[in-house]
Amino acid sequence: MVNPKGQEKKTEDKTEELVVEPVVEVQEQTSEALAEVREQAMEPLTEVLGRVETAYAAYMEAEREVAKVYKSSEEQLEKTYKKVEQQADSVCEQVIEQALKVHEEAEQQAGKAYNKAREQAKNVYDESVRQALIDRKEAIEQAWAVRAEAVERSWKVFSKEKR
Repeated sequence: MVNPKGQEKKTEDKTEELVVEPVVEVQEQTSEALAEVREQAMEPLTEVLGRVETAYAAYMEAEREVAKVYKSSEEQLEKTYKKVEQQADSVCEQVIEQALKVHEEAEQQAGKAYNKAREQAKNVYDESVRQALIDRKEAIEQAWAVRAEAVERSWKVFSKEKR
């Protein structure tokens, strides 16, 4: 015979088994669903984090590029400044050399003009002295001639009177 208590126990075990299995199954499904939800929630977060990291890396790279461009620009400006400075030095030297040549030429021309004027002044002086000597000689000769004539007349007058 079957023991009603034993039968009851078997039924209880079966019922418990039947109840425990769905609960375990539901717990497993819930755990799986929770894991999926976590995974799904983590995927966008991981994806966003990855994009943020990529964006930050791109930002840092862009910052390095900007720094390179600024440095390159600074170097180019320095080269341009040096080139302009050299050109200014060259132009300045050329202008100074040209001014020196003009100065030397002006001095030479002034020296030539001075020498020419000096020569002309000497020629005028020499001509004036020569002419003055000629005029003096002529004046003396004329005065001598006038004196001689006057003396001769005086002697003539004196000699006529004595006679």
